[in-house]
Amino acid sequence: MKKPMIVLSIAALSFLYAGCATTPSVSYGSPDQVETVTEKFGSTDLQMIAEKMVNSLLASPVLSDGKRPVLYVHQVKNRTDEHIDTVSVTDKIKVTLLKSGKVRFSAVSEANDEILRQLEYQTSSGAVNPSTAKALGKQVGADYFLYGELASIRKSAGRVKDVYYKFTLNLVNIQTGLIEWADEKEIRKQAKKPLLGW
Repeated sequence: MKKPMIVLSIAALSFLYAGCATTPSVSYGSPDQVETVTEKFGSTDLQMIAEKMVNSLLASPVLSDGKRPVLYVHQVKNRTDEHIDTVSVTDKIKVTLLKSGKVRFSAVSEANDEILRQLEYQTSSGAVNPSTAKALGKQVGADYFLYGELASIRKSAGRVKDVYYKFTLNLVNIQTGLIEWADEKEIRKQAKKPLLGW
């Protein structure tokens, strides 16, 4: 009777030990720390792109007159062969530009349906005090349209993987249709396979 109980106890302890041994070790790191886990697009790439684009745009003549133009931003297009969260790239650029105090952004691209529903509710429902209701036809039109794309070229030979990213951003004057500013950021990353594994 005691032998099966001992075997069962050892099996249970072995199972628990195996479960504990496979639990990953998790720790916090700085969001600014260089991330080089793989050659794929990562947080450091996103930060470098946003910094380059924002600094370039803020230094352009378009924003030097102090008028705080209104920008309409379109989500960055992903032309790479990877799944990349281009909403995060777009948001990082937008938030950094907004924090500069030199531009304003139209929320039409993100919340147009919600804005229109709220205006309709305030003006037509009869539930909102007319003195506080926002009127139709008062939205501020955007002066410029900001759009961009991320492309890549990926190659491998033997144990080496090489990926080249190019991010391009353009600012278009909505009234004239002219591109008033454009810039690009290039990134190259390499990964070398170990002799064993991978």
